[in-house]
Amino acid sequence: MTTAERFRDVYEECYPRVLGYATSLVGRQAGEDITSETFTVAWRRRHDLPEPALPWLLGVARNLVRELRRRDALRYAIAAEEAERISRGTQIHAGDVAAEVTDRHIALKALASLSDTDRELLTLIAWHGLSAKEAAQVLNCTGATLTVRLFRARRRLEKVLETAQATEAASVHTPLEATIHTQQQGAPA
Repeated sequence: MTTAERFRDVYEECYPRVLGYATSLVGRQAGEDITSETFTVAWRRRHDLPEPALPWLLGVARNLVRELRRRDALRYAIAAEEAERISRGTQIHAGDVAAEVTDRHIALKALASLSDTDRELLTLIAWHGLSAKEAAQVLNCTGATLTVRLFRARRRLEKVLETAQATEAASVHTPLEATIHTQQQGAPA
């Protein structure tokens, strides 16, 4: 059997399972992209494809998902910085919409500041809706280990959020208080 024929057999056998795995991590559209990239890597390395190929393919898919998340985290960080820059140049108006935007900005910035491991774990549970058992399978660890990691990641996120909220509150109130103080001093008697 030639390497091309073996690759075809591996592709036919493993494609649905790799697609299912990738889709469970990142959704259907991104899962299809990750699966295509996984088999592109496999084609390039077809001479080195191990037997059985599925665990190796799932490892490649997992690495591609992690890279995708790193890029997303970078985009979130850039978006958060841009939102912060814009908010410094405009007055923040009170209201539910402003509070929601500010809270989202703080949450995205806090999430982006976490380690890749914490961010991956939290997003597996919160964004991708996996159970702790499913997340443990993805991360190749026991349920007990995952529970401890999840608890610690949540605590780190809470601390970052508390600090970010305090910083945001100080930066929002300080210019407003300065404006009121200036207006009071300059007001005619």
